[in-house]
Amino acid sequence: MTDLTKQQRAIRDFIERETAAGHPCPSQREIAERFGFASKTAVACHVRALVKKGVLAVEAGKARSLRLTSPLAKLRNRVVDILVFGSIPAGLPQAREQDAEGCVSVDIESIGTKPTRNTFALRVSGESMIGRHICDGDIVVLEHGPDPRPGQIVAALIDGQSTLKTFILKGGKPYLRAENPDYPDFIPAQELMIQGVFKALIRKAKAE
Repeated sequence: MTDLTKQQRAIRDFIERETAAGHPCPSQREIAERFGFASKTAVACHVRALVKKGVLAVEAGKARSLRLTSPLAKLRNRVVDILVFGSIPAGLPQAREQDAEGCVSVDIESIGTKPTRNTFALRVSGESMIGRHICDGDIVVLEHGPDPRPGQIVAALIDGQSTLKTFILKGGKPYLRAENPDYPDFIPAQELMIQGVFKALIRKAKAE
């Protein structure tokens, strides 16, 4: 980070303490009062310098729009939020209602794919896909819309029940293959509807 003057560092530290305590970011008037500046003009000069040095960001025309920036901001790729629609069985298919329960924030470079408005995520429940390194508790990122190619992992409704499996074509007929010998494959009796094609995996480290 570019070197800061003693006064600039004090202003930065003041903003950091206030925001860390859950308070709104100090206004220029509050900064002036805190440091005994005669006017907001002096504060504005320090703020401009901190913005130029990459310590602060400010949105023109908005009150209390000052915010601290990370020293790693220039190295960070774009971060996006992906909706998590509950869980999906990686085992025997089950009837599941999949409602949005939150989101996961990801760096698009880290997952190797660029999310679109059709991208969503599901928590994995079960061990039928461990042969493809997908474990219970993982989060799978999927894309709704594209037709799957044989061998791709899919979230699917098979005869009205939800599951995560590998999509296979045999003799021109589709079925779902488990990637764990303890689980059977599934051939649709009536209907196979693809909900999403696998794009990325997110895993949380488990405590020993």
